[in-house]
Amino acid sequence: MTLPGIFTVEEAREVLTGLLPLLDRVVEVRADARQLGADLDAGAAGGADGGGLGGLPELKAAQARLDDLLTQVQATGVELKGFAPLLLDFPADLDGVPVLLCWVEGERALDWYHRADLGFAGRRRLPL
Repeated sequence: MTLPGIFTVEEAREVLTGLLPLLDRVVEVRADARQLGADLDAGAAGGADGGGLGGLPELKAAQARLDDLLTQVQATGVELKGFAPLLLDFPADLDGVPVLLCWVEGERALDWYHRADLGFAGRRRLPL
């Protein structure tokens, strides 16, 4: 990195490429945890017995796995801004302006940025 905590576009894209399998796993485990929680809630209301994925021990394990996966994401210097959907920001500098290179779940590349003061609503496509 050029400055501590600051990514170049190329560095951020390289980090994202390495993170994509981990992010895919976060999405899977997040869905499992949500289903386990819903099934347990339904069981507590006199409905299901916990569903096909398991019960409370499996939910606790899924939550612990999510914590571990998200810690691995944040250890790269990436800022986790959203959980559902996943939203990541990579602090960067474009032509002397502090920006956040922005990735949202479902994208397979890092092609967007926004000024830190504008947030997600100020997203723009990265210049070629």
